[in-house]
Amino acid sequence: MAQISAQLVKQLRDMTGVGMMDAKKALVQTEGDIDAAVDYLRENGLAKAAKKADRIAAEGITNVLVDGNVAVVLEVNAETDFVAKNDKFQALVAKLSEVILANKPANLEAALEIVTPEGKVSDVIAEATTVIGEKISLRRFEIVEKSDADAFGAYLHMGGRIGVLTVLEGSTDADAAKDIAMHVAAINPKYVDRSEVSADELEHEKKVLTEQALNEGKPANIVEKMIAGRLNKFLAEISLNDQPFVKDPDTTVAKYAASKGGKVKLFHRYEVGEGLEKRVDNFVEEVMGQVKK
Repeated sequence: MAQISAQLVKQLRDMTGVGMMDAKKALVQTEGDIDAAVDYLRENGLAKAAKKADRIAAEGITNVLVDGNVAVVLEVNAETDFVAKNDKFQALVAKLSEVILANKPANLEAALEIVTPEGKVSDVIAEATTVIGEKISLRRFEIVEKSDADAFGAYLHMGGRIGVLTVLEGSTDADAAKDIAMHVAAINPKYVDRSEVSADELEHEKKVLTEQALNEGKPANIVEKMIAGRLNKFLAEISLNDQPFVKDPDTTVAKYAASKGGKVKLFHRYEVGEGLEKRVDNFVEEVMGQVKK
């Protein structure tokens, strides 16, 4: 039997919201395979669809900068939330946004090699690390271009905890594009349209939903019809165009965009620390407390 560590149990709990014993049981059943454990919990009705990379861990901020028909969204990390609110750190993020937007590097490695009046970007970050006293890193960025006929929507939530950039194609209504960016920040869709969902992902979800229905004791002859309905609901939940618009739930995002003369071409949503491991301070005490009960 695979050795199940307390840290692995904690990771699965963060991903699914289930109790410690349920998380441990799922990991035992799947021999420590965390993705299979997520499916096991869902199939047995113990967890909703887990967004496997949604655990918020590292600190820092995101930023969105627009200049005419070009924009950038990026994330810069620090070790603590205290430093993320530091004026020097925020000035660094603003500077990095300007440098990246002006130079349009192809990737992260190229971005770090950009030469500024203060030296290469990598040296500027190293200097900030020394001055501020915490490890600082440029984690990721995306540069987006549009035409004169389109609109950018830029939105920062909670001081940059979440940053969203949208492109509303065929409309120059920047306010509408920003409203859609706010929706993306709040609802966190996975795709613009359900047509973008891969066949593999659809097949995986169908398998999970089938097992879920059978474990609920549903008759086999009606499971297929149930799965079709649940699969349609799943697609609507992860696809931006199908989602009820947050400012007007009586219409969908696609219909709202159409009412402004356009359609959503793309979006980028960055949430600070998603997918990064969180420093755990008191998990040992939590485990010991459960053992003593």
